[in-house]
Amino acid sequence: MTDNKTNVRAIGLCSGGLDSMLAGLVLKEQGIDVTWICFETPFFPADKARLASKMTGIPLIVREITDTYLEMLTDPPCGYGKHMNPCRDCHALMFRLAGEVMEQEGFDFLFSGEVAGQRPLSQNKQALRYVEKRSGFDGKVLRPLSAKVLPETDMETQGLVDRERLLGIQGRSRKEQMALAEAYGLTEYPSPAGGCLLTDKKYSDRLRDLFGSGKPYESSDLHLLKQGRHLRLPNGEKVIIGRTKGDNRWIIKYHDAARHCLLDLKGKGSPTVLVDADATDETIAIGAALCAGYAKVPVGEVVEAVIQEPAGRRVISVASVDPADYRECII
Repeated sequence: MTDNKTNVRAIGLCSGGLDSMLAGLVLKEQGIDVTWICFETPFFPADKARLASKMTGIPLIVREITDTYLEMLTDPPCGYGKHMNPCRDCHALMFRLAGEVMEQEGFDFLFSGEVAGQRPLSQNKQALRYVEKRSGFDGKVLRPLSAKVLPETDMETQGLVDRERLLGIQGRSRKEQMALAEAYGLTEYPSPAGGCLLTDKKYSDRLRDLFGSGKPYESSDLHLLKQGRHLRLPNGEKVIIGRTKGDNRWIIKYHDAARHCLLDLKGKGSPTVLVDADATDETIAIGAALCAGYAKVPVGEVVEAVIQEPAGRRVISVASVDPADYRECII
């Protein structure tokens, strides 16, 4: 081990999960100056990473990468997992972006909390190797939790890291991580499941529909996919309908007044409905009629709907419909 080990600086990907925390602490225990970086998009926030930083005292850099991420997501070289999750190419992109920060800020190497074999498709040894090569920083990536079951890295042979104090965890069991967490005094940490909406079937179906629509979209549209009922009508246009007050607030928060119309019933409690500003009169009428139907207005009863559109506010009259008639349109 070299005498200047305390001058070694490492920057690691942090999801905020237990493995990320442990990887950072294992290196920090060796006297390495550790910093985390977390990348944020509408598909995965940095909330857990911020909490992990607060719990461990390891500084965190947060970068928003939606535009860059979408370039990869629309055509990932390795394809998708079970849903719209491009896990291998996602990890490779994050290491590439982290590597750029590493070079800019003078860090010595990259690391992550990945565990060999923990996820059969995205964290087997072949996948870990693919990610490192694809990142453009081959030889600069260390996985402290599985280092002893992976080939020795340049950081270890050069004495920047003590291989004997790294770990050899592999497989899907969490027992070793939980024991290590107890040793480090980590009593609260998130479960390993969840965190990325691209692994969620419903969200992935909606995202696939959005990509397939051929219409331009903004980051706010990706947030809108998270809540409400989403219907693709036979004419190809889309309607979003709130199910709860929370959904209504979400739709209002993320709608774009220049690109969307909001609908609700005049003088009645009702869902908030969103359609594109360039929607046809037919789609606007269907959205208003569905608004009445979901507000439990009897089928056929005529109500007034308020439309807030880029040009201003107007009111139309529509007859309520049975939402079940549009069940096949739900995404």
